[in-house]
Order: sequence, then structure tokens, then C-alpha cells
Amino acid sequence: PTRAGLVPFTLDVLEKDRLSVLSGIGVDSLVNNERNQFREHILFTHRGLSGPAILQLSSYWYPGEKICINLLPEHNLLESLKTARAEAPHKQLNSVLSIYLPKRVVEVFIPQKLGEKKLADSSNKDLETISHLLQNWVVKPNGTEGYRTAEVTIGGVDCHAISSKTMEANNVPGLYFIGEALDVTGWLGGYNFQWAWSSGWAAGQVV
Repeated sequence: PTRAGLVPFTLDVLEKDRLSVLSGIGVDSLVNNERNQFREHILFTHRGLSGPAILQLSSYWYPGEKICINLLPEHNLLESLKTARAEAPHKQLNSVLSIYLPKRVVEVFIPQKLGEKKLADSSNKDLETISHLLQNWVVKPNGTEGYRTAEVTIGGVDCHAISSKTMEANNVPGLYFIGEALDVTGWLGGYNFQWAWSSGWAAGQVV
């Protein structure tokens, strides 16, 4: 079977509505599931999630699975908030968080009552809650945007069934497969184009 790869995720109606005000905002993130992880930007869209990190992970995702997103992978947010509380206790949590993330992202992810607290009034539990919300965001994609926006097809003809030198089918002389017709999927960065050109060149030498 084949499926769309390097493709944006869609979200369920409730989550999509919650994140709709973030459409167009990108955040450097660490995105992972049980098979792989990628550290690149994610992009909030009007349908769900896109951006390099999401596209990469989509090739390792199956329907029904959850993914985990760390919106601040370079920071120990809990320790940073504790330090800020000691040095600037009069500041509101949201204003401190906006140093690290776009203001709209902070407002969507952090409950208003919690975000408006002054650091001096924020308990360790409050700070732990905030850190968890921003650095351990678990989301269950509703699906993908499919072949309409996919950059590659996952699956295809088993590579063991063809000659790696000529791309000719082992059991059907004169039948050749190249590019995405084969079960070869590359990462972002032109690898799939290169595979299409290289496999096409190999077949072209003998056809």
C-alpha cells in the first residue's frame, strides 16, 4: 500500500479552532513519536500543523497515533522561570514567556488566570504546569492533507524485485520502475528529486 509522505497534519475541529489564531506562526520545535524525532520549525496553519519538522515526522506517523511537541527545545523552562521569579518577582508570567515565544502562542497555550499571575505569586507547581504545557504538548493528528499537498509517496514496488543497476524488474524483462514508483522515500532537502533523476538515468542507460 502507498500513502502520502512529507505532508501537513490536520487536526480535529476543537483543536483546530483553538489554534486558528496562530495560523502563519512558526516556532522552532522538537517533534517526536516512538519512531523518530526532528528538530526544526513547525508552522501553525488554518488546517492544522505544517513546517519542516511536521513534514519530516509525517513519514513516520500512522493514523490514530499521537505526537509530542517541545516548543522550547533549547531551554530548561522550569529553571528559567524559577530564576526569573527570584530576579523579577513583579513580572507577569505571560510577559516572561513572551521572551521565548510569540505572544499569541503564549496566550493560546497558557490559561489566562495562570498567565496573568505575577511570578512572586506563582508556585513551583504553577511553573511546572507551564513548562509541561509548552515542552510536552501531546497532540493527536486527525489525519494528513493527503496527496494534494504531499511532497512524496511512501511505499511502492519492493526494491528487492528490481535490479539496482538498471531498475529493471527481476521477473518481467523490459519492465522498469523509477522514482516514487519504488518503495524509496527520502527526507526533505531534494533527496526525492535526486532519487528520481538518478534512478531515471540508470534506467535510461539501458532502455
